[in-house]
Amino acid sequence: MAGDRLYEHYHDTEWGVPERDSRALWEKLMLDGFQAGLSWLIILRKRDAFREAFKGFDPKVVAKFGSRDVARLMKNSGIVRSKAKIEATIGGARAYLKMAEAGEDFSKFIWEMVGGKPILTDWEKVGSVPTKTPLSEEISVALKKRGFKFVGPVIVYAWMQATGLVNDHAADCSCRKRRSLEPGVRR
Repeated sequence: MAGDRLYEHYHDTEWGVPERDSRALWEKLMLDGFQAGLSWLIILRKRDAFREAFKGFDPKVVAKFGSRDVARLMKNSGIVRSKAKIEATIGGARAYLKMAEAGEDFSKFIWEMVGGKPILTDWEKVGSVPTKTPLSEEISVALKKRGFKFVGPVIVYAWMQATGLVNDHAADCSCRKRRSLEPGVRR
């Protein structure tokens, strides 16, 4: 994907930046669920259409979606038209709200699972970065217990990378250096 301006901009300005906003974390998790079996670039190119279709990824709005909304979304060529993924996003909104109603802040819950700070990894080379880790497996189980779907350990690890829970930028990447100098990075 190197050479694609949209992807490079995403990598340089967003991927791996620690995200602490609960709603934004939830949105990114839902988008990573839509990415399952596809390239991230497809989702990135459709992200604005996803945001429009899912009403800004407002969990309170999405949680109220019903069968008519699912049918409407299945006709929307601007997004990935997978009924299972659409229904998982609606269910994810409900799970997110259920956590909030129980006094469990989504951001606090997730960041506590990584010790409150981004994990700075030290993989030898890009090819040695795993697709999942014991921690992504643990987070996957915790999310599934709360009612989330399309949150397997591989999806969760990709989400952890995207939201800065882990810093998996290559050793020679300027973004790695920038992110590792940020306050509160766990080494």
